[in-house]
Amino acid sequence: MKLTLMLAAGQLATAATLCVNPGASNGCLGSIGAAVSAAAAGDTIQVGHGTYKEMVTIQKSLALVGESPQNTVIDATGLSNGIFVDGTAAAPNTAFSNVSVSGFAIQNANFEGVLVANAASVTISGNVVTGNDHALVPSGPSGATCPGIYAFETASSFDCGGGIHLSGAQNSTVSSNVIVNNAGGILLSDDTGQTADNLITLNIVVSNPYDCGVALASHPPASITGAMVPLAVIRNTVAANIADHNGTLASGAGVGMFGFVAGAAVSGNVISSNILTNNRLPGVAIHGHATGTSAGENFDNNTIVGNFIAGNMADTSDSVTPDTAGINIFSAYPINGLTIIQNTIRQEAIAVVVNAPGAVNIHLNNFDNDQGIGILNLTSGGVNANLNWWNCSRGPGGSGCTTISGPNVTTAPWMTVPAGGI
Repeated sequence: MKLTLMLAAGQLATAATLCVNPGASNGCLGSIGAAVSAAAAGDTIQVGHGTYKEMVTIQKSLALVGESPQNTVIDATGLSNGIFVDGTAAAPNTAFSNVSVSGFAIQNANFEGVLVANAASVTISGNVVTGNDHALVPSGPSGATCPGIYAFETASSFDCGGGIHLSGAQNSTVSSNVIVNNAGGILLSDDTGQTADNLITLNIVVSNPYDCGVALASHPPASITGAMVPLAVIRNTVAANIADHNGTLASGAGVGMFGFVAGAAVSGNVISSNILTNNRLPGVAIHGHATGTSAGENFDNNTIVGNFIAGNMADTSDSVTPDTAGINIFSAYPINGLTIIQNTIRQEAIAVVVNAPGAVNIHLNNFDNDQGIGILNLTSGGVNANLNWWNCSRGPGGSGCTTISGPNVTTAPWMTVPAGGI
């Protein structure tokens, strides 16, 4: 025990702090990349105010700290990324852990502002990520392409990966960032490894016109993984974010959970206490696009809880809703264990659309879309929707109340006063 403590103390004692400023003065280095190369695992790099025209690739444990996003800028014009936490050599496994990046404005990259691939315990916090995805080539009102994007990003060509992208990331945190005017906001995917147990919280994700505010997407595995089926996006928490006016030039939900290939898995995730407004698709959208395969897709055991959802638009394509919607659940395969609870939904023609086999549990929600549809069930599957507020004490279908549409929706008993919450 004593030897272990002595070794740990020795490791802590060797951690150093390096400094960076544009003039390489006062013993500091002149570029962030040079400091990363010089740093040992566990070191801290403090970056002074200024504009750094470089792409920073991190392949070791360290802390990268800018003075503030107002005066410490990574300008990646003409470069792939602003920050790339790169563990792809170990795909599909985690390469290294304990990286933090905070206090920067990260802008003008061809692809993501911040890309994290195959690393654990990474913290991206307190940054402004803006104006990235410059390689995007719009191909019409509903699509785009991204020439030159990394081969291991198997399904990000339509948005260049967005502002911040986690692939094969575990136990990591994306917190208190402003993500604005990129193609998309925050993406969690499994191209290079399983993406699990991450926390996305307190971010402001607005006006990213080609994709969602936050997307959890199960993609085909990259060739570097050697895998034959998707590697899964599971047990992540998306909490207390603001997602507003995303996807306006193409399509994008406030929070989206997506799959389109056999074996895709986006399960066990929690979408909680977010403000999801004015997005081009519904506030929350689950899209299971794969059809005609025996493997199916797994969207089981996701929880949508305590969100405020308003002013979003209708869903489109194969997941189309007949009017604007707060939440849309679409899959050709059964979804089990899905819970929609304690949300407030207003300014939508339809609060919740269910278009997937399986049983859905919908409770303690406030359907404040006056005289609209609270729940539209487009399948023969059961919807257990007791204990909701239907905008009046008389329950669904009464004068001035929100109503239901479709078969097998159980609503009694209902709440006679609104549920607490947002």
